[in-house]
Amino acid sequence: MSSFRAPCPLGSGTFTALDEKHPAVLDSEAVTRFRDLISPTELQARLAEPTLRVVDCRASLQSLTAGREAYAKSHVPRAVFADLLEDLSGPVVPGRTGRHPLPAVDAFVAKLRRWGISGTHQVVVYDDAAGAFAARLWWMLRWLGHDAVAVLDGGFPAWVGEGWPVTDEVVSVPAGDFAGEPRPELLVSARELATLESTARKVFDARAPERFRGDVEPIDPVAGHIPGAVNLPFAGNLRDGRFLPPAELRARLAAALDGTRPESAVVYCGSGVTACHDVLAFARAGLPVPRLYAGSWSEWITDPARPTERSGAP
Repeated sequence: MSSFRAPCPLGSGTFTALDEKHPAVLDSEAVTRFRDLISPTELQARLAEPTLRVVDCRASLQSLTAGREAYAKSHVPRAVFADLLEDLSGPVVPGRTGRHPLPAVDAFVAKLRRWGISGTHQVVVYDDAAGAFAARLWWMLRWLGHDAVAVLDGGFPAWVGEGWPVTDEVVSVPAGDFAGEPRPELLVSARELATLESTARKVFDARAPERFRGDVEPIDPVAGHIPGAVNLPFAGNLRDGRFLPPAELRARLAAALDGTRPESAVVYCGSGVTACHDVLAFARAGLPVPRLYAGSWSEWITDPARPTERSGAP
């Protein structure tokens, strides 16, 4: 495959080295910070900026190697690869955690630094699943206090569809000095969720309706949902693979909230990944974001004392 080289990076061969001799400019008023979404055209226009970092988050629940193989074949220039299991999740403890528990903060910060990310960088993340996986890294960076992060709207298919360049070249970046502190107010634990008064919360389940109802459960050993939860499928945030306009998202989310304050809401999914897509939708709509139950359904059902509910076929 022919490789694209942005004007800023220097290097040759299999790896392209990024040179950062210019001062960071993210705090300049002349530079736009992207905090939720960025279009392919907007990313292309900034691809040579030294303070940009791009992360490929492609993944598949059916194949553990599909994302890495897709990255090796072609990716957005300057992108590094983040593996859902190895990089964006911690170790699974049978009977205690869900399928994609959050990694230890120190371990995750070390990986961000290896990807060349510092506090001054604008980060862009993407996948080929309309943000279903990339939103996880978007949320994790915000969780650690880094708000200059955006999901590529439409992902890799939109990038390719608009004719922008791709490469199979692996980028080599100087180590970053990212330093972040977790924002505990963005999370809720299973214990907290179980003790919250139903009148003081609204719990949203981001899974597909058939899994929410308990009609089918192709992944986890128990079907159904957390009692009292409301289905808010992440796919409803999209049209033709891209996010709905902010006004439409606000209308959708306001109807789901039904008077509950967004910051009093909680979102979950099967394992804490696609629920981040709903959080991103709130941010894109200009609303305060709900808290994330990161362990989600796959953690909830590890304790048989926790109640479950089905509203579909027995």
